[in-house]
Amino acid sequence: MDLPHFLATFIAAATPIGELRLAIPLAIYTYQMSWFVVLPVALAGNILPILILVPSLNGLSKFLLRFPNPLGKLLTWQRERLLRAQSSKFDRYGAWALVVLVAIPLPMTGAWTGSFAAWVFHIPPHRAIPLISLGVLIAGIIVTIITISGAELGKFMLA
Repeated sequence: MDLPHFLATFIAAATPIGELRLAIPLAIYTYQMSWFVVLPVALAGNILPILILVPSLNGLSKFLLRFPNPLGKLLTWQRERLLRAQSSKFDRYGAWALVVLVAIPLPMTGAWTGSFAAWVFHIPPHRAIPLISLGVLIAGIIVTIITISGAELGKFMLA
């Protein structure tokens, strides 16, 4: 196994847009890594930002919203978007809605969005981190299965 491939997989999983949806197919298709090696590396890369974001978003938001700046505007936009899109789920399921929000591997879902949702819906870090991590695990399994199925289907179609 090549260390740069491990690092690229880990970093891709830690990015806010790519997350597992990028890291797992990248490692399996491009780097030819085995799924059982890719999955734990990608999970670790995707969980790392949670451990930083969830405990620090409250203080960071207070600082960024004190004065006009692009990051404050981005934070406000994300908060408003989450409130519009997810309030009914959080009203109904409470903190457990984080698992569903993170577990479904679609655009604008994932660990970063789950971390912001924990901040928006005032879920304390000691509760949010395990729930978001569970969502990451479920998403990782789903993306891995889809990636492997796609690879096998491609082999079948080309045969």
